[in-house]
Amino acid sequence: MRSPLLVRPRSHGYGEVVAIAPRGDGLHYIDFKVVRIAAGESYSSNTTGSETVVVFIEGCADVTAGAQVWTNVGERRSPFDGPPRAVYLPPQHLYEIAANEDCEIAVCGAPARASYPARLLALQERDGHERGTGNAQRRVYDILMEPDAASTLFVTEVVTPPGHWSSYPPHKHDTDNPPHESALEELYYYRAQPQAGFAFQRVYTADGELDETVTAHDRDVVLVPRGYHVCAAAAEYAIYYLNVLAGPKHVYHMTFDPQHEWIREGWTW
Repeated sequence: MRSPLLVRPRSHGYGEVVAIAPRGDGLHYIDFKVVRIAAGESYSSNTTGSETVVVFIEGCADVTAGAQVWTNVGERRSPFDGPPRAVYLPPQHLYEIAANEDCEIAVCGAPARASYPARLLALQERDGHERGTGNAQRRVYDILMEPDAASTLFVTEVVTPPGHWSSYPPHKHDTDNPPHESALEELYYYRAQPQAGFAFQRVYTADGELDETVTAHDRDVVLVPRGYHVCAAAAEYAIYYLNVLAGPKHVYHMTFDPQHEWIREGWTW
């Protein structure tokens, strides 16, 4: 029986690839979907009551939101080819993504508590940073992680080299205990290079009530409603994942599994 934490893609073709609804699939805040758009085609939607971040996983498109237009957003052929481009959209905004070439976008939403200006989030290579050391090293791009940059969402992406561990050591953020920890649900959207690659992800609680280990393939989603979590890329396969987090407060603090926290000694974060 498949774990309820693992969501397989509906399709690898054009259109909606995978979708996660709030108050379903174990999550209460995150509204997430991945859409593939053919060159010359477009995708339109309305943010309604959510703040939304559209992340360009791959491909290039023009984005129109109200009176604002951003042209040729997205400069990479795959999520393994450099830093991301994304567009932040406040609630009650109609928007259109017009693909200049085949595109894959992730539409990340959560209920808005305030309205921030629509804007392009254009990360550069210098904005990325290495986290961890040895076979736990990976490259992180913080798309929207500042506490004063949004009202609900946190969004980041990570590229993990073949055979490396990531989201490591195991950590959690499911308890409102400031300033040590905040309550945030999370999901991982995976891509693999080559496409046949895979990762293992474990999600567990200290009391053992939840202890699931799943195999995530290209375009799978893994849900983290609570508990410690950690993942590892299979040998010879690079793994990309997009993290989306949201919760009752826009605060990001995490705690590490005490049994494994010693691993961080000497790391630069």
